[in-house]
Amino acid sequence: MTDNIDSMYIEEILLLFREHANDADLLDKLSDYHDSNIADAFVQLNEDERKALIPILLSEDMTGMFSYVDDLGDYLKELTPEQISKVIEYMDSDDVVDILEDMEEDKQKRILSLMGEKRSRDVQMILSYEEDEIGSLMTTNYILIKNNINTYEALHELTRQAGENDNISTIYVVDEEGKYFGAIDLKDLIIAREDTELESIIQKSYPFLYDKEIISECVERIKDYAEDSLPVINEKQQFLGIITEQNVIEVVDEEMGDDYAKLAGLTAEEDLKETLLDSMKKRLPWLIALFLLGIAVSSVVGIFEGVVAVLPIVICFQSLILGMAGNVGTQSLAVTIRVLMDENIKGSQKVKLVFKEIRVGFFNGLSLGILTFIFVGFYIAILKHTSFPYAFLISACVGFSLNVAMIISSLVGTVVPMFFHKLHVDPAVASGPLITTVNDLVAVITYYGLAWILLIEVLHIV
Repeated sequence: MTDNIDSMYIEEILLLFREHANDADLLDKLSDYHDSNIADAFVQLNEDERKALIPILLSEDMTGMFSYVDDLGDYLKELTPEQISKVIEYMDSDDVVDILEDMEEDKQKRILSLMGEKRSRDVQMILSYEEDEIGSLMTTNYILIKNNINTYEALHELTRQAGENDNISTIYVVDEEGKYFGAIDLKDLIIAREDTELESIIQKSYPFLYDKEIISECVERIKDYAEDSLPVINEKQQFLGIITEQNVIEVVDEEMGDDYAKLAGLTAEEDLKETLLDSMKKRLPWLIALFLLGIAVSSVVGIFEGVVAVLPIVICFQSLILGMAGNVGTQSLAVTIRVLMDENIKGSQKVKLVFKEIRVGFFNGLSLGILTFIFVGFYIAILKHTSFPYAFLISACVGFSLNVAMIISSLVGTVVPMFFHKLHVDPAVASGPLITTVNDLVAVITYYGLAWILLIEVLHIV
């Protein structure tokens, strides 16, 4: 139902865009709609229509709608630097940074020079941080007061600053030197009496982040705080800005995207707009590494060509062993990475996880090994027209190899990401394809090694 209403509003706005009598009439009618619907209608216009509307929309009342335009940078390419500066003048500084980062340096400087001095200074400060640092996520949209004022003055400051800053649920406090002092919940300030000491409602232990901290190392801590916003300070304890709940959601989304990319064997997350060359650069390094490991697997198979020559039937079940080993390893990898996200996990808990995964691998392998023994035995005896003793000796070897391979794969899928984590390398780089290929190598050695030892050397069935 909501989608239908939004579609109706968008159609109405498109009609206004294309058939408005005059600019004042258009702006008056647009004021009845939400900025999100106006943005959705705006992107459905062609380039000429958008260019004709830009001068009309670039009033203080209408620029808010640009914050709702997806991939805004693509549309800003159609504008002059003067028009761009007007569009971003009323946007949060962190959103402005996201837009400017995709522009050439000369254009960046031109747009910054057209912005107000304070806005330009804030944006340049955020731009100075590396993209993996907390400082790069900051916004200067906050309420800030000093600790040497009274409650009445604090309320006055809140009212004054709220005209330009809408993140008002938490008020941040600094001392006379600009050093972070604490935070006040909006509700506490509103209900405080005039004679209440301001310091009595300041949370001096309110959590904060350092501007140079690495984002990926802070995500779990930020999520645990569960605050609408968190202050960001430098090593001198000076207050710089805040990161909002929306920033955190975007960070978590990006982290998950990167982890999914790594689990798929990519060096970074891809999007639909990437060029062929960029996509190749992200995939090729892993593919080359996996190619070399694949050659190692093939070479190991070559070592056991004597086994295949005298027992050609064993090659029929190679894909079964390799496939199940890879699946088990990937499952253990996923569980381990999830556990390692907890930075407070103890060494004893890691050891417990290793033994748990080995047990899971053993009992799953035992169950599948028994099924393999039964089904493969009947398959060889009936469809390959061999004797039942011979068929079930082969199936016993296949089932036993499957069990051993699944145990080892569970161990590899758990220990490898722990090893990366110990080296302070993102364990997600121990990706699915890497674990699968390593387990292929382990499974091949296990399978053909046991076939050679048990069937040829011990039982002499050929």
